[in-house]
Amino acid sequence: MADGLNTTYLTLGGYVDVHKYGYFYFVFMLTIFIFIICSNSVIVYLICVHRSLHEPMYIFIAALLMNSVLFSTTFYPKLLIDFLSEKQIISYPFCVFQSFLYYSFGGSEFFLLTAMAFDRYVCICKPLQYPTIMRTATLKLILVLAWLLPACELAGSALLATRQKLCKFLLIQKVNCDLYSVAKLTCGDTTEMNVYGLLMVINLIFIPMFFLLFTYTKILIIILKSSKKKKKKALQTCLPHLVAFINFSMLSGYEAIKIRVETSIPQMANFILNLLLISCSSVFNPIIYGLKMKEISKQVKSLLCQDKVN
Repeated sequence: MADGLNTTYLTLGGYVDVHKYGYFYFVFMLTIFIFIICSNSVIVYLICVHRSLHEPMYIFIAALLMNSVLFSTTFYPKLLIDFLSEKQIISYPFCVFQSFLYYSFGGSEFFLLTAMAFDRYVCICKPLQYPTIMRTATLKLILVLAWLLPACELAGSALLATRQKLCKFLLIQKVNCDLYSVAKLTCGDTTEMNVYGLLMVINLIFIPMFFLLFTYTKILIIILKSSKKKKKKALQTCLPHLVAFINFSMLSGYEAIKIRVETSIPQMANFILNLLLISCSSVFNPIIYGLKMKEISKQVKSLLCQDKVN
């Protein structure tokens, strides 16, 4: 372990048959990356330019989709480089930095989904108070906190990781870095990191999740007591958020369990699951909101029709 390469670089062992199918993987994942960037950016653009969409609900959607773009850029460029490289390695500092960004934007996604649930809760359960509660100042504060709080918490975890000394076989069985996998490669006392990590999971996942479940339960109770017309309108605005939340929660929950529990998953299946975990939410969010949100869908169709005419 005295060699600089061994102590500084980690091997990403989650790849399968890169030498054989590297170019195929590259083209396939590049196509997905371009789709993520374009689809999310188009909806963000439409929300920005159309005044009819300058409402808290749509601003939160724009923030969520922009977060998906930022989330994807934390690992896709490195992923694409690795598909064309002989060795899939990453420096330890960059691995910690990638983990920080990956979990930071992941935490922001949970906070933004929670903020969207709160917005729908106020709109449906307290409609008369909605203009007072969801003011511009409140909206800005929520957006700042959604990106700032996860970043501040993850900064502490990343700092603890940099203080640890690597001494074990420097292999991560994934296609991207995560702080838990890095912690398992250290030979020092990781109790502090584990406790801090548990607190982060509670703060960034479980608290937002319980709050979101509480708000949607209250919304469901109100919807069941409403008229058929109000039920339909409420479901049209709530269902996409709920689908996005369930999708991201299941993926996050699976990853949290997977990296902590030793399983005998075949390498190819593990490789496919890794790619799905990092891609699924960013791919489906623009589809969910672009097709299911009536006002956004209308603007998307208008844009497509305009392009055909031109």
